[in-house]
Amino acid sequence: MHDIVKIEDGFYILSMSSRVDDRKRVLKNGDAFAVFDRFGDIEGFGSGTLGVYYRDTRFLSTLVLRLAGQRPLLLSSTIKDDNAALAVDLMNPDIRDASEASDVSVPRGILHIFRSKLLWKSACHERLRIHNYGTVPVDIAVTLEFDADFRDIFEVRGVRRERRGSHLPTKVTSDTVLLAYEGLDRRVRATRLVFTPAPNDLSQGEARYLLRLAPQAATTYSVEMTCEEMASREFVAADIMTARSTSSYEDAAAASAQSLTESRSTAPSIVTSNNRFNDWLARSASDLHLMDTETAHGHYPYAGVPWFSTAFGRDGVIAGLEYLWFKPQVAQGVLRYLAATQADKVCEEQDAQPGKILHETRAGEMAALGEVPFGRYYGSVDSTPLFVMLAGAYYEQTGDLSLVREIWGNIERALTWIERYGDADGDGFVEYARQSLHGLVQQGWKDSYDSIFHADGTLAEPPIALCEVQGYAYAARTAAALLARALGMDERADALASAAATLRSRFEEAFWCEDIGCYALALDGRKKPCRVVTSNAGHCLFSGIADDNHARRVAHTLLGERCFSGWGIRTVATTELRYNPMSYHNGSVWPHDNALVAAGFARYGMRREASRVLSALFDAAQGFELHRPPELFCGFHRRLGETPTLYPVACSPQTWASGAVFMLLAACLGLQVNGTNRTASFHSPMLPDAIDEMKISGLPVADARVDLAFTRHGNDVAVNVLRRVGACSVVVQK
Repeated sequence: MHDIVKIEDGFYILSMSSRVDDRKRVLKNGDAFAVFDRFGDIEGFGSGTLGVYYRDTRFLSTLVLRLAGQRPLLLSSTIKDDNAALAVDLMNPDIRDASEASDVSVPRGILHIFRSKLLWKSACHERLRIHNYGTVPVDIAVTLEFDADFRDIFEVRGVRRERRGSHLPTKVTSDTVLLAYEGLDRRVRATRLVFTPAPNDLSQGEARYLLRLAPQAATTYSVEMTCEEMASREFVAADIMTARSTSSYEDAAAASAQSLTESRSTAPSIVTSNNRFNDWLARSASDLHLMDTETAHGHYPYAGVPWFSTAFGRDGVIAGLEYLWFKPQVAQGVLRYLAATQADKVCEEQDAQPGKILHETRAGEMAALGEVPFGRYYGSVDSTPLFVMLAGAYYEQTGDLSLVREIWGNIERALTWIERYGDADGDGFVEYARQSLHGLVQQGWKDSYDSIFHADGTLAEPPIALCEVQGYAYAARTAAALLARALGMDERADALASAAATLRSRFEEAFWCEDIGCYALALDGRKKPCRVVTSNAGHCLFSGIADDNHARRVAHTLLGERCFSGWGIRTVATTELRYNPMSYHNGSVWPHDNALVAAGFARYGMRREASRVLSALFDAAQGFELHRPPELFCGFHRRLGETPTLYPVACSPQTWASGAVFMLLAACLGLQVNGTNRTASFHSPMLPDAIDEMKISGLPVADARVDLAFTRHGNDVAVNVLRRVGACSVVVQK
């Protein structure tokens, strides 16, 4: 029986088992993702998060392979380097004859079982190959148990529902099973399983093969598990059992490989003298392809698996900034998608006002019924200024003025939101207070209910003005001024630049706390500063709102022992009352947070400090499976000979965690690409301690490409141009 825990945060992710991590294996393609255990199975232990999901619903909740009723023994299990497939090697255990309990009819290690899985579109494909390495024939039953609970992602996360829809009668033929559920939203969600060859026996919950395998012989089975969704009336009218996919495992694998090849062709290649660093870079680049999703409004990097496999405004913008020099097409897709989904009216239930940029969107049953407010939800205070920041950064990077013209109206509406709704009390700062009774209490990137507090531990009362959000508002106006001037609107540009300067001056007066050597976390509803040392202050360097002297004080504070764990910068200093290294936002380490802070250090010329952060996260990456930094990890101090402590329900992959390495590398190199003057600049470039040499091939500079080599000479780094394709310049400044 599970303990019942009352949490103020209505969207808290429950963790009810010590096996909650269990080194899960994750696949994703489009709107589908799958989470398996290391055996390639889906079982209901622990938090019950394993499954195949499509559009925020779990379409497969059980998938268990057994040999003669027993679980095979695990040899190895991994996600391939390109994230395209899960490969699992298994062997049989000792299998006893059912009639002779003391005899071993099949000794362990005679049968090798190779499971390969991939996702393509809305289907999960599995190929099962069994090889008899014995000297005698083997007769054995191979079974695959399956089921679908069709639970909404928020149910899986722990939200309880008073009512659910109904499971429809299961349909079975010789080789096909259809599991279906009719939701309260009058939509049918169905899982079709097609087995090749047809099993000896197929029921509504199990496929059974009676395998007779000669010595040194092998056989292959496959199953295609397709997720389907339609209106109830369409389901009733359709001849559902005759509709078949024509996609085999081989077809799906070929299409997946082609998609990856096309994605890689638009991004530069990076190779360093450190193979472990190369592994981190390669996995992060593959993660970007994995999370990239084609939507009705263009491509968008979904936030993370399993909990956030959807479009998030804040996450998308930050991912766009992280990958900007590496693949500016990411930012382009993010800008178009967020412009298309920008709020156009006041809706309290959605925390929406005209001009506000999306926080989150969901496609599941609970969102459709309004049981959660996230069908389209706008409860983030920072997505809107970040959207404008990204537009400015994208233009600087690419010189693409056509996209700026396309979304200029959206930019102006975002600026109006910042000035009118974001600053409802007219004090010059952007604040938030939720309007929806069911929305998020905290609406900055640290959106846990207890993440904004005073030095005595009391929670801040709204409306709340976060320090980093003022920086984003400053940077948004600065970016918009640049864009307005590029569009020939000099008067508008001057007004925006003046407003940015005024905000910067007022910010220093209101937020700087000399006694803690840091900017206050926030101002509460009474304009009282939360005098707490947090990583949020580092974002003020990233945006450029910080005074030069105060920026150096902040860097000194954040790299001190109470903030720097040795693996990265903690979200909250160890000396604060609410510090907890195992919390979500109050003492953990977030890779994307560290990347933004390090980029802030570099902005103020502190490249060595940025390199220290990069080196720490590189060391941490060696302790993570697949060299993939998760969404966050615990903030315990680094201990000799140990790896970072995992946070149990962290998403992995998480797009902005994967993108951190690219922003960190650019910060150390002092890299700036200016598309309008076709120049790649390097300001006092550094390489982290782990790298002596590096080559970047195909760095995009407007429509040109350049190949570069970097070599460390003592404390200096030489930059050599190897090849240019198109007109561009490379400038190195010491």
